[in-house]
Amino acid sequence: MITVIIPALNEEKSIRKVIQKAKRYDLVSEIIVVDDNSADKTVSEARKENVSILTSTERGKGRSMHEGMMFAKNEIIVFLDADISNYPNDIVSKLTSPLFENRADFVKSYFERQAGRVSEILVKPLLEFFFPHLLQFRQPLSGMIAGKKSFFEKIEFENDYGVDIGILIDMDNVNARIVEVCIGKIDNDMQPLQALGKMARQVANAIFKRVSHFGLNKTAQTLMLNQTPLDDFEFPIPLKAHNAKKLVVFDMDNTLLRGSFIKKAAEKFGFENQLQEIVQSTDPGFLRTEKIARLLEGRAFHELIQVLESIPIIGDAVNTVKELKLRGYITGIISDSYQCITNHLKNVLGLDFSLANDLQFKKSIVTGEVKIPFPLKNQVLSKCDHDYCKLNMFLFILTHYGVDIKNAVAVGDGMNDICMVKHAGSGISLNSECSQLSEVAGHVLREESLTPLLKIIG
Repeated sequence: MITVIIPALNEEKSIRKVIQKAKRYDLVSEIIVVDDNSADKTVSEARKENVSILTSTERGKGRSMHEGMMFAKNEIIVFLDADISNYPNDIVSKLTSPLFENRADFVKSYFERQAGRVSEILVKPLLEFFFPHLLQFRQPLSGMIAGKKSFFEKIEFENDYGVDIGILIDMDNVNARIVEVCIGKIDNDMQPLQALGKMARQVANAIFKRVSHFGLNKTAQTLMLNQTPLDDFEFPIPLKAHNAKKLVVFDMDNTLLRGSFIKKAAEKFGFENQLQEIVQSTDPGFLRTEKIARLLEGRAFHELIQVLESIPIIGDAVNTVKELKLRGYITGIISDSYQCITNHLKNVLGLDFSLANDLQFKKSIVTGEVKIPFPLKNQVLSKCDHDYCKLNMFLFILTHYGVDIKNAVAVGDGMNDICMVKHAGSGISLNSECSQLSEVAGHVLREESLTPLLKIIG
């Protein structure tokens, strides 16, 4: 069977068409859309096709490809670009036939179009100098590929324009049998001229990096080009999808989830005692956040998602979110947990946004570091004296969407939710053991369901 992985960044117009083309092949048993922190309706459009959806831990196609591969259940994997709506109907079959016929371990594609400028001017001359045997491939930068998961696990995915050439060279280095197939004529937007400089630097960097690593030329390091990092971003919050003037924010742990992510992780990975010591300490909140993140060092992204998926979601959450949207509400998560976790739950439930701490990864492995997002910090418009508070994040998202706080609902269960619940137009305490929260909340619910919420807010 086949897993199709579709990395996608702001491709709301084409994503469903790409998914539908992938579904045409009977051997496709799994389709994974890896959202690269899109700011449009890519995720909501993909959800209409009933496929698996992940949000990458870091913006960049390479990270999305690698993390999709980590979650793939099948040995045969196909990667399709999300911005091409006119793939041939047999695109998956064309890419995978050499694999099933045992002629290849990795398949590159080429298609009928004008020759790529970076390929012709930069890539092919460099290949001729360092890897001349790879000149046989007509379009070394083509992103439509297929291969065996066992080989993808051996290589590195560059997180920029160098990802495609890097995969090709790495596959050759691990002795994969490589076949190139024609996938016909497709429409592919060419990069504007001003973007080619950045693209060329990153592609060249990927090539020189491998020249150095593989020991083909000891002086190659002197040719390494400065790599331009991807633009930093705090939160890719989607634009308002409709004319909604109302908003509902949920806490995650013990609110949408029937349990705590970090406690479940501690149980699974064996750091319960360390976690308890940190939680019970008198350290400032941000310091505790940093110490807890270090407990996850070395854990892979997919391990964290497995922990999340082992925690039950409160009953009828999906249907409640659908109903809230029908009633004109923007919906989201504000959590003290991690963005990579809240994004996944957001995708599962069909929420509009999620905001949390930014756990840091390197090659999809937790580094032990965490970035505390600026909207959590005390600012001029803050309504409390806390250095870090979810209320600040709440006000930030209200400003972003242009929603009056009187029309906003906050649902939480713990001490960290008090300020947010207190100042919201409708503050709701859900299954809370925190008496202080219940005192400031306008409504106190003790239910294993979100349906009563609908009766409260109307």
